[in-house]
Amino acid sequence: MTVPPRYRLSDAEKEALLLEQAALIERLVARVAELEALLGKPKKTSANSHLPPSQDGPGREPRKAKRRRKPRPSRPGVARPLAPDPDHTECRLAESCPHCRSALSPAAQRCRHRYDHIDLPEVRPVVTRVELFGGRCGSCGRRYRADPPVAMPPGTPFGPGIRALLAYLHHSHHVGFERLARMLKELFGLAISEGAIANAFRRMGPAFDTACAAIKAKLLTAPVIASDETTTRVNGVTHWQWVFHSEHAVLHTIAPSRGRAVAAAVLGEHQPEVWISDRYAGQQDLGRVHQVCLAHVMRDVQYAIDCGDSVVAPKIRDHLRWAIRVGKRRPSLKDSTLAAYAAKAERGLDALLGVPAAHPAGRELQRQIKAWRGKFFVFLTDRRVPPTNNGSEQEIRPSVIFRKVTNGFRSDWGPGIHAGYRSVTGTARRQGQSAWTAIRNLIDGTFVVA
Repeated sequence: MTVPPRYRLSDAEKEALLLEQAALIERLVARVAELEALLGKPKKTSANSHLPPSQDGPGREPRKAKRRRKPRPSRPGVARPLAPDPDHTECRLAESCPHCRSALSPAAQRCRHRYDHIDLPEVRPVVTRVELFGGRCGSCGRRYRADPPVAMPPGTPFGPGIRALLAYLHHSHHVGFERLARMLKELFGLAISEGAIANAFRRMGPAFDTACAAIKAKLLTAPVIASDETTTRVNGVTHWQWVFHSEHAVLHTIAPSRGRAVAAAVLGEHQPEVWISDRYAGQQDLGRVHQVCLAHVMRDVQYAIDCGDSVVAPKIRDHLRWAIRVGKRRPSLKDSTLAAYAAKAERGLDALLGVPAAHPAGRELQRQIKAWRGKFFVFLTDRRVPPTNNGSEQEIRPSVIFRKVTNGFRSDWGPGIHAGYRSVTGTARRQGQSAWTAIRNLIDGTFVVA
């Protein structure tokens, strides 16, 4: 602001200038107070916000134990049990006495000690040369050739075992293409290029599409569905990986958007009875009833405590912890007892929302809880519903590690392959199958959704 020379100002102009300066000073004082308040707030970490532990930064203080750990009780030592069906048994008979060197008879000896020796044999690829014979027909004069074996079609030289191993190591154990090629060369003596690995994955696309269609059909019959999303990278651009899972099905999809339209496109006309998610706006109003993740709420409560609220936030924290403990006891509780606990939880939370909060963090916490008031204790009225969304976090965590190790996808077809792999292996795990068994069954054409 340019101040004109004093001798040129009239009394009215001086009065206007003083008023303008007073307003400016008032705004600057308010801004200074705001910045000082921000400096006084605690830093948001993975313990009091949605931030992952990787963003806590280096040099963070270790979390202090709430109580001193008791020493572990002593217990007898254990040894690896003997294999019930060993491949080979080697019996060793003593030929002479180690003390007097006298000759010993085999008939007088019995087994005094047994142990197993376990090792891996040298693994080498089995190469089968396929020769298709043919000739010229003596009747019609046209050329003919024998049909190839069904299990060994022409095209890629790599069989289902190698393709399954490549997918398993890459998507389950996050081994990159260059390390995959080196690993197969050094361990198995199999020379394979990174381009051949990429082509092997691309050929799995139709199988994954068919499996995901069956998984989606199974998912859309579920009354309770949980969901979560995380970021991923496709050709250097941020995309979003969504997971939807029920008791018997797990479906992953990768889309360029985090909008509600992604979940709506997956659900179609289906509306589950209960929807479980965090409080992200794109996850709202997708089910008839919504259970929010109490683990996320607890972190917001912890942040209010860290800010200095000692009246409202600690009581809300204790109340939510009590409700979660009741939820863990649901299998042993009668319906009437569980209904009484649910009513008690609702009354207790209503009472805490009515407590006058002197601290701004406490008032903000009350405002947030009021906005989501009817979505906290659905798990106390429906035994199928968990109190948190940890199931979705566990399903999506391997993909987060995959992104951190590989830095995402460098092709347009890579996201679909990874989402299909996570869908197949996640669904198979709920059927009691391992990831290796699931991917081998998929490549062999025997994967089914129970």
